[in-house]
Amino acid sequence: MQQELSRPRRAPIRQAKRPRLLVLSALVALGLGAAASAHAFEYGPFSLTGFAKVNLGYVSNGCEGCQRDPAAGRQFVWADDLVYGKKYGGLTTDSVLFQPILGVKFDLPQGFKFSAAYSQRFRDGKADLPGVVYERSATLVHEYYGTVQIGNFLARGWNRPDFPYAYDLSQTAFSDSGAAYGILTKAMRYTSRPLYVADGNLVLEASYDQGDTNFKRNKPRLFEMWALWARGPLVVEAIAQTSRNGPPVAFAKAPFTGLTPFPERDDVLLNGSGQGMFMLLGKYQIGTAYEVSGGLRFNRWSGSYAVPVTQGALAQWNNPFNVDWGGVDANGVPNPGYPARSTDLLLGLRKYVNPKLEGYVSMTYLGKAKTANPSERGQSNSALFVSVGARYAIGGGLTVSGSLSAVGYARKGLAPLSMPAHNAFSNVDSRIANRGNWLSVDAFYLF
Repeated sequence: MQQELSRPRRAPIRQAKRPRLLVLSALVALGLGAAASAHAFEYGPFSLTGFAKVNLGYVSNGCEGCQRDPAAGRQFVWADDLVYGKKYGGLTTDSVLFQPILGVKFDLPQGFKFSAAYSQRFRDGKADLPGVVYERSATLVHEYYGTVQIGNFLARGWNRPDFPYAYDLSQTAFSDSGAAYGILTKAMRYTSRPLYVADGNLVLEASYDQGDTNFKRNKPRLFEMWALWARGPLVVEAIAQTSRNGPPVAFAKAPFTGLTPFPERDDVLLNGSGQGMFMLLGKYQIGTAYEVSGGLRFNRWSGSYAVPVTQGALAQWNNPFNVDWGGVDANGVPNPGYPARSTDLLLGLRKYVNPKLEGYVSMTYLGKAKTANPSERGQSNSALFVSVGARYAIGGGLTVSGSLSAVGYARKGLAPLSMPAHNAFSNVDSRIANRGNWLSVDAFYLF
């Protein structure tokens, strides 16, 4: 068995508002999403909005091309090996993000409003998540009855911690990790109107996603609940997400689809898996100059057995998770996946220097995982990310920012289970160095 596993195999099949405006900002995001930004192009009911971002960075202890099988995801044992003798050190990075959003909206009788949006994000000229668009949805809004949305859109498990809790688009170690799915693909959502509860405004929301409906035996399903309560300078949010038979991942931007992209071939070969998370988020304004924020997330994965879905030297596998490679379960089934749980933490402080300039410090802790897996797959590691930065609004939708960040791993080896890759978020590979730092400069244009 060990000899068989040593052969490289094909990778898995992939797939600064003030507090009194925070509730309004959240409600705008419910129906129109990013289309609520300043309209750069409008023609009748149609609009074209979006953003473009350029990032330049320099990281210490970086290593480009250090993984022997660069196409393999981190859950595969043959992805653990590094290129022998490969040097690491200072590494320059750059990226370009571009996301246009095409929207349309109409006022209907009886106080109803209809809108639709189509959006895709591109990274360095290619689709950020190949095969999945960021939004393709239709929304019906009524001031009294609330909001109904159907289609393909962002889950709260990703987009709420991403904005406004990630102070900088480069600091996404909390929002982009963990057991949540970030993009709902065949979903329905209902959002209540603001309710007056405990001297504050309360918004409640429920979402359901059926994923890839071509799976008949391992049918995907996802439920998500979101609640936001705001009173004066305080905003508190709770998000719960539970799912079955999506692609097992620790990557909050992941789309919810099915166990693999090939249901007709793989449905009968695989057994189901599940994952979920519960998250608390909060913000508090101290006077007019400071804002503190934080987040606490509990992750849960069922684990996913590793199963070859095609045979041969270039065999394709399913998406495994937390596997005891080379081991067997109580029934003698090889390569079992084990359940795991972990806890992650976010803290931040923002300082409003003037209407155009703000500074911030932030910290993300990705904790060790509890699991019965006898093999080390990163459960014994943790990571601490810290950042200090500033942002300046030049005007006309253009903002520039810069940050100095550092990461420290509890040990050198496989990254914490909550991370999608061993060098995620920092380009400092936990297998090469247990600490590193990086400088990042961004230009962000919102149109």
